[in-house]
Amino acid sequence: MKILVVEDEVKTGDYLRQGLAEAGFVVDLARDGRDGLHAALTADYELTILDVMLPGIDGWSVLRGIRAAGKEMPVLFLTARDQVDDRVRGLELGADDYLIKPFAFAELLARVRTLLRRGGKSREAELLRAADLELDPLRRRVTRSGKRIDLTAKEFALLELLLRRQGEVLPRSLIASQVWDMNFDSDTNVIEVAVRRLRAKIDDDFEPRLIRTVRGMGYVIEDPECD
Repeated sequence: MKILVVEDEVKTGDYLRQGLAEAGFVVDLARDGRDGLHAALTADYELTILDVMLPGIDGWSVLRGIRAAGKEMPVLFLTARDQVDDRVRGLELGADDYLIKPFAFAELLARVRTLLRRGGKSREAELLRAADLELDPLRRRVTRSGKRIDLTAKEFALLELLLRRQGEVLPRSLIASQVWDMNFDSDTNVIEVAVRRLRAKIDDDFEPRLIRTVRGMGYVIEDPECD
């Protein structure tokens, strides 16, 4: 799942991006209001975490622009001001929840998951499947043939990306940017290692094997029964 964080405080923004990435989310970070609004309107996100006090344009204006464009993704406001009027204003503009700084990351993560459950499609519709492999993005659970499979955060994010674009060959450069938030370096084998470990967990003891390498291009998940 992809989350947009709009936060100008460098330490807070980096903290949120790292924590959410370690929890298995794909995170984009905007440092000011204009960049945040542009990102929200030009890309698809399941949720936006939005600071109120931003350079360029403030969080109120960003939220107003998001809702005016018809975007219905949940928005979690971050505010350093514990004022009832501020919270009411945010909710009236279309925010779904708010959190007062400073906050515990565990609480933010719990609120993020609650908003995703509340604001997304039904849980059944959100399940991603290929053959007997099933991934539940909200509950962070993977099973194959009914057997629970434990994945690291990066393995989960990699599998979710492959399943969401099932049947499409994903180049290493795209995987690097979406899962590791980095530019692809041909000298590193981090992607190959991650794919190998993921295969050992979801393919080696099962049939049919689902992850396929397309030489010189990338990786794809295909369900043979859908051919």
